[in-house]
Amino acid sequence: MQQSPIFARTYDLLLWLIPWTTKMPREQRFVLARAVQETALRFQEALFEAALAGEQGRRRALACADVDLTKLRFYLRLCHDLRLMSLDQYRHVSEMIEEVGRLLGGWRKKSLAAA
Repeated sequence: MQQSPIFARTYDLLLWLIPWTTKMPREQRFVLARAVQETALRFQEALFEAALAGEQGRRRALACADVDLTKLRFYLRLCHDLRLMSLDQYRHVSEMIEEVGRLLGGWRKKSLAAA
């Protein structure tokens, strides 16, 4: 399970996101920082559930992961628009999320083809 590239890339994303959120202004740490952290961790948990579930549970968990990734993209765009994140930081995290999204899409497609 951990050998899969999506787990490694998601872990790298978390390693970047969590320290970044702790540097947010105090008034945003309890709103946006928390939302970003919880959504990213929920995404990782959904991947674990998908890896350990049967075929039907896997499809459900991957769909939930897709929703969490969409929410994470929204929160990060909002952080950028509120100037809580520089353009370079936004580009970097967007590239990370884009790669994770491609890996997730491939997994979902493979899971649907197996059905």
